[in-house]
Amino acid sequence: MRQIVLDTETTGLNARTGDRVIEIGCVELFQRRLTGNNLHLYINPERESDPGALAVHGLTTEFLSDKPKFREVADALRDFIDGAEVIIHNAPFDLGFLDAEFALLGRPPFRASCGNVIDTLVDAKAMYPGKRNSLDALCDRLGVSNAHRTLHGALLDSELLAEVYLAMTRGQESLVIDMLGHAGGGTGGIDGPLIALDALELRVLSASAEELVAHDALLDGIDKAVKGPCVWRTES
Repeated sequence: MRQIVLDTETTGLNARTGDRVIEIGCVELFQRRLTGNNLHLYINPERESDPGALAVHGLTTEFLSDKPKFREVADALRDFIDGAEVIIHNAPFDLGFLDAEFALLGRPPFRASCGNVIDTLVDAKAMYPGKRNSLDALCDRLGVSNAHRTLHGALLDSELLAEVYLAMTRGQESLVIDMLGHAGGGTGGIDGPLIALDALELRVLSASAEELVAHDALLDGIDKAVKGPCVWRTES
């Protein structure tokens, strides 16, 4: 599955009153792995940022003055997102701004180009009710280092959110064991001869002392990430 973790920076908080997108960061995941195929765009909003927003992202009017207008990057953004599942923290904010930008061009909404949208803020509130669930708070809770984050930046925040999303959803992907056999003579949809498992003498290997220590250290790390005992300890 192809997923795109997306973040934007804007001139202010309200697209309906004329605030514009000034930066877009997209980080690609494929089969839950970072691919390095990212998209990073600075955009000239043709207006100044509100003082409060400027204090957050630090992107001055002078810096953005020679950057492309949104109409010049719209196709590149659509092509990069096309058909992917999009992951956003507080999705209504970013989608509202992107939809407004495409509306100014007389084009269909941005969300018409992507597949499903995952809002990690909604998921975090369900996982950690009553707790702070900002991106910084989730980084701290899940052990994702954000020490290099002094100002907000769309690409950096997308990279952090990708790590947070993978940490929030980590776990064994499948409990299915592939059963391989030679073609022909299969029963019940499984190729190859059936084996009487009760006739097999299975060798049991016990963990060494070093392996037990390493296992406990791994569980300690999971306990720290979830702020409590993990399931392997509560169910054992």
